[in-house]
Amino acid sequence: MSKHAKRIASVAHEANRMFCRTHGDFSQPTWDIAPMWQIESALDDVLFHIANPDAGPEASHINWCAMKEADGWMYGLVKDPEAKTHPCMVPFDQLPPEQQAKDHLFRAIVHALAPFASSDGDD
Repeated sequence: MSKHAKRIASVAHEANRMFCRTHGDFSQPTWDIAPMWQIESALDDVLFHIANPDAGPEASHINWCAMKEADGWMYGLVKDPEAKTHPCMVPFDQLPPEQQAKDHLFRAIVHALAPFASSDGDD
């Protein structure tokens, strides 16, 4: 994993964390103390968008759901990392608007920063 991809993931994570805060969700930890499963999820999404530049937020959500399912997560009314349940494990069009916006935001950040991936000399 390149340092640049990790930096993009950290920026996108922090933007999503702050977006969540504007909606009253203070449950997201900062990048530097996020659990490994959350870091790996963000890195996976960065790599997905770099490899699939035409993929929209819906495709990103499908990719996220597939990664979660492969790790044993399932739909649940509350997000519970120990029980591996998450209320966003539904089709994209069934997500609340603010959850859809998070996918748009993450994708936009990756696409804004990805062009610099080969110019920082650490890939």
